[in-house]
Amino acid sequence: MIRIACVGITVMDRIYSVAALPTEGGKYVASHYQEVGGGPAATAAVAAAKLGATVDFIGRVGDDDTGDRLLAELESLGVKTRYCRRLPDARSSQSAVLVDAEGERIIINYPSPDLTPDADWLDALDFSQWDVVLADVRWHEGAKRAFTLAKKAGVMTVLDADVTPQDISELVALSDHAAFSAPGLRRFSAQNEALEGLAYAKTRTNGQVYVTCGAQGCYWIEGADTHHQPGFVVDVVDTTGAGDVFHGALALGLAEKQDIAQAVRFASGVAALKCTRPGGRQGIPDCDQVRSFLSLYV
Repeated sequence: MIRIACVGITVMDRIYSVAALPTEGGKYVASHYQEVGGGPAATAAVAAAKLGATVDFIGRVGDDDTGDRLLAELESLGVKTRYCRRLPDARSSQSAVLVDAEGERIIINYPSPDLTPDADWLDALDFSQWDVVLADVRWHEGAKRAFTLAKKAGVMTVLDADVTPQDISELVALSDHAAFSAPGLRRFSAQNEALEGLAYAKTRTNGQVYVTCGAQGCYWIEGADTHHQPGFVVDVVDTTGAGDVFHGALALGLAEKQDIAQAVRFASGVAALKCTRPGGRQGIPDCDQVRSFLSLYV
């Protein structure tokens, strides 16, 4: 069985379903509300576990009720939290998520300032126990330390390169596979066109680079060539967590020694199926569902 460590943040998502995303100030009424765990690395961990991997989530939470609920939910979904750090007298992170009738969303994240960025405690972990280490960019010091330790242990590294205020150049350089969101790549490369941004990203790492572009699919550079996996057409209910799920599935596919095209296709199918149900985790499929779905596109 593939063993994966996912390093980064976990967040309580408070999701409001609205007819349309607000464009001006005022009062709006939600048709549905739910609270569910989120965060890039944490949701990637849930996806990988649902797909059959043995997964550890490594991150920080407060010692509040939200922290209790976040870790309990991960455990209930098959993700181990034995290496998570609980910080005393600290609040956990949370987000407000507005989702419209077309599945598009606005996320307002509150990264708790109580969760100190220190990552030296990761030195006590044996990174050779995992086949792949995935990290998000929201806990920069954690990603940097985890990737440094993973590379010393000869373990593959996968970066979820989404938007963050910090310069992620050193994380991209450390990664064997850097998978950008389109906004994350624009910020990193200062290029508006995805393919130009991808070409720039390739100059900053010896690893593989990818960019996900929503319904347009995923582009990546392999050797001297740029490749494209079109997005799968599904009835979209909620895109929350689609990128996170893609990264978890991509890490699993790569760890299983799938070639890049196979791994990207697999991850794209997993992300597409997730979008057919509300919430960032509720619609994550298992491997049988993914195989059945992909068989329709042979």
